[in-house]
Amino acid sequence: MDIKHVKDYISWLYYQYLLVTCSYVLEPWEQSMFHTITVTVFAMVVYTAYVFVPIHVRLAFEFFSQIFGAQPESTI
Repeated sequence: MDIKHVKDYISWLYYQYLLVTCSYVLEPWEQSMFHTITVTVFAMVVYTAYVFVPIHVRLAFEFFSQIFGAQPESTI
């Protein structure tokens, strides 16, 4: 893949991001604050999903296993 093509594609994605969030109308310092908050919130969502989703999936699996008649594992 051509480096120029990748650079143009990333530039196009960033431009789409600016258009969708309407942050292209902000001043540079406002854009900086907006991007910082957006990245922070996105990072927190990803971290929370990474930590808590597997626990909830396991608990849901155990719950539905008990409902549908699976035998509980022995604790011995």
